Amino acid sequence: MQKLLRRFALTLFMLVGVSTPTFADEPTEAELLRGFQGKIELDVRNSKPDWKPFIPPQAPKGAPNILFILYDDTGQAAWSPYGGRLEMPTLDGLAADGLTYTNWHTTSLCSPTRSTLQTGRTHWMNGYANVAEGAEGFPGYSTRFPKEVTTIAEVLQANGYATLWLGKNHNVPEVDVAPGGYRGEWPLQKGWDRFYGFLGGETNQWYPFLVKDNDFIEQPYMPEDGYHLSKDLADQAIEMLRNKNASNPSKPFFMWFNPGANHAPHQVPKEWIAKYKGKFDDGYDAYREWATKRMKEKGIIPENTVNTAVNPLPKDVANPLDYVRPWDSLNDQEKKLFNRMAEVWAAYSSYTDHEIGRVIDYLKETGQYENTLIIYAADNGTSGEGSPNGSVNENKFFNSFPDSLADNMKYIDKLGGPDTYEHFPTGWAAAFSAPYKMFKRYSEYEGGTADPLVISWPKGIKARGELRHQYHHSTDIVPTLLEITGLKMPEFNHGVKQYPVYGVSMAYTFDAKPDDPTKKQVQIYEMFGTRGIWKDGWQASSVHVPLGGKGHFDKDEWELYNMEEDRSQSNNLADKYPDKLKELKDLWMKQAKENNVLPLDDRLAVEIITTPRPTGEPPRDTYKYYPDTEPVPEGAAVNVRGRRTRSLPTSRSPIRPKA
Repeated sequence: MQKLLRRFALTLFMLVGVSTPTFADEPTEAELLRGFQGKIELDVRNSKPDWKPFIPPQAPKGAPNILFILYDDTGQAAWSPYGGRLEMPTLDGLAADGLTYTNWHTTSLCSPTRSTLQTGRTHWMNGYANVAEGAEGFPGYSTRFPKEVTTIAEVLQANGYATLWLGKNHNVPEVDVAPGGYRGEWPLQKGWDRFYGFLGGETNQWYPFLVKDNDFIEQPYMPEDGYHLSKDLADQAIEMLRNKNASNPSKPFFMWFNPGANHAPHQVPKEWIAKYKGKFDDGYDAYREWATKRMKEKGIIPENTVNTAVNPLPKDVANPLDYVRPWDSLNDQEKKLFNRMAEVWAAYSSYTDHEIGRVIDYLKETGQYENTLIIYAADNGTSGEGSPNGSVNENKFFNSFPDSLADNMKYIDKLGGPDTYEHFPTGWAAAFSAPYKMFKRYSEYEGGTADPLVISWPKGIKARGELRHQYHHSTDIVPTLLEITGLKMPEFNHGVKQYPVYGVSMAYTFDAKPDDPTKKQVQIYEMFGTRGIWKDGWQASSVHVPLGGKGHFDKDEWELYNMEEDRSQSNNLADKYPDKLKELKDLWMKQAKENNVLPLDDRLAVEIITTPRPTGEPPRDTYKYYPDTEPVPEGAAVNVRGRRTRSLPTSRSPIRPKA
């Protein structure tokens, strides 16, 4: 029988044109029976079994559950535990039960940060120098995890954890997000048992582009029946936990809950928007001052912290799309529109926090809360991708199609609903990233990288309601999880030696005092050509804008800040300490070469997204689409970006649009 199977396999390989594999010699009877301690006769009745049941991997005794909640696009000045105006009752409760971190940082962009949270390596070593749609033919830009990195999900899964992912995944290459695409970078191939969510950077919250495990699916019900993605994700999370507990109650879980909030499109039920009516009528300039004062009162930032200017970059450097229009320069209609946009965004965040609260309540009801490490964070600073005027349809921004106030005012009462795809203006990005300079994408300034982080674990953390001021980064989360579970990152995996973990564990902060020194020594930053490096309380920052298209990196001016004394980077000490600046610039270059950072790319977004990329499909002149198929995502469809198109005759069987 074995010979027949072998002959069939060889024939099959020849027919499909695959090189013939090398087969080992057929095993001997002794080899087949090696280790068997029973007795085998002709009749099973006369034989003696040696039953060795398969025992799945077991988690370390007492290992905690892990629930990691990761929002998008939210600076420190937004949420209530940090002094912000956004009401977050669930997060408030977790902060009261645990620790609020004031000096935690990210890469300044979503895909890169999320890659570091999975591996503990820098985003360039993960192949994520920028977003999944920005792949380039360089090691740091591949948008594919190399074989040299292992995800924390793989480690936990191999050691007895149930691994469950809800919501956003922005770590699948754009060309693979397709019904027939390569699945090697999808969650289930990266250590996750289950996945329910979306694969791109954003999706419609009323009509999401959903994936369940390895397949695209339709949403379970429609907005007119009460559907919203945040609610759906909470439902699915509870269902996954309930199912796991029904069959394997002793198995701990690692759940990554990634809502669409607070990323565009800002969409939320109207009754939640009503809760914030008038709450932002003072405008974004006033909010920035108000939030800075509140952050000082709560101890989030030192009393001497300066509220920096909303437009801190020189005019010859600044990007017009990132300019903040002074509040007192707006007319009454603009103020009304911009305030409503802030109300929608705030409601979006609070509503999602409410839905997450149902998951926390389930953990409490089932007795799992005490031994669940809960991490609640955001992946980068508040987004300024709404341009100075905001938009009722974010896609206009990416297609260089200008908004007009008259057009936008027509939708002011529909903001947040299914008829709009909103993003607020840069003024609110600056306000919710106060008191720091700039916002998302700016990796050299705290406005892009300083993010909220709350950690609660009643069984493992004695402190309640305390602050932690130690400097840390998103690369430090994986080492923390490894330490608290008693597990290690493998030295060899996927057939190769693994890259060393860049981050350091934060577990020591659980028992530390708020102002104890950090164990972090150095952290490098780079995003779309912006650069920075932190070491022992000092930071060097290049004066460069992301996606500015100017290049000339060798001509960048560098600034120097003492972050221990100047948290908001308001006092440039480059002229006073030139030797310190040179030391940090040299260290940046050394780390850049060690971490696959180069080459730097600050090209315009339209240049990056129109770059030809290999797709796995040979080039063709004709694209045929058929009815009754799953939707063909943009990354796998005919590329019409930046080019004229002409109308073709209508097919007798038009493609059925996705609801």
